[in-house]
Amino acid sequence: MTTDHHHDDDRLDRGLAYDLGHLMGRRRALALFAGAGAGLALVACGSDGDSASSAGSSTTTSASTDSSTTSVASSSTGGPGGPPGGAPPGGGGGMGGGETASSSDPDAIPNETAGPYPGDGSNGPDILTESGVVRSDITRSIGDASGVAEGVPFTFTFTVTDSDTGDPLPGYAVYAWHCTREGGYSMYSEGVEDENFLRGVQEADDDGTVTFQSIFPACYDGRWPHVHFEVYESLDGATSSGAITATSQMALPEDVCDEVYASEGYEDSVGTFANVSLDTDGIFSDGYETQLPEMSGSVAQGYTATLTVPVTAA
Repeated sequence: MTTDHHHDDDRLDRGLAYDLGHLMGRRRALALFAGAGAGLALVACGSDGDSASSAGSSTTTSASTDSSTTSVASSSTGGPGGPPGGAPPGGGGGMGGGETASSSDPDAIPNETAGPYPGDGSNGPDILTESGVVRSDITRSIGDASGVAEGVPFTFTFTVTDSDTGDPLPGYAVYAWHCTREGGYSMYSEGVEDENFLRGVQEADDDGTVTFQSIFPACYDGRWPHVHFEVYESLDGATSSGAITATSQMALPEDVCDEVYASEGYEDSVGTFANVSLDTDGIFSDGYETQLPEMSGSVAQGYTATLTVPVTAA
């Protein structure tokens, strides 16, 4: 069963779905409606959001509004929206390239918004059709772009498993993306709009794992530091706007963020990180335990993160 992707809205017009999610959390709202009686079909305008500072700057601006009809039972809450330099091409939506499977499985990774900078063709530019997007090292741009993202080395591994059995899911694919050291998103943010680094696709091996070599992302205004990802049933599905099995976000541990943001190049993240917490973040405030990875390393040597990603298998 599939459901529509959620769209991103500005902070003044979030609708019923956001109000319910904000007050009770997505999962508690789901339980409430399930307990009220089977077959309840309550539909409202949903909204999700991300905000990002312009590359090399901590300034943010308001995103354009893009409302859609979505089921309350499957809606995600979002933080303040605002792509730098105004709305990106295609409006303020945060959908993925295809449809995302239902998030009703309590054992699966929580479904979250893709934000307004997915780069999967759903909101303007599409990197998934570019030659070279299937790669482990995502620090460099591909195609006609030649930029290199700078920052503390950061390697992260996702292990994709069947949420029912716990078995690995070889052959599944993961598309991952996140912001720069300065808080901008390639393909969208001022200064890096012509770059496409910090985005890439990997096919899960026999153990269900995919690994990306990257740099540690910034903390920009209104959001806890995070990495976005989409899970697909196959590599072909990921690179052809196929159905998305899960869309989620990985939250980065507080102690590691403190260490990284005290280092050179991350000065803009110090103040923004001091003003947000996992418990107040619009995405993670309703529960983040399954979205926190195990991490090790140092600023000098770089960090590694591992996260198990259970999904509802086909």
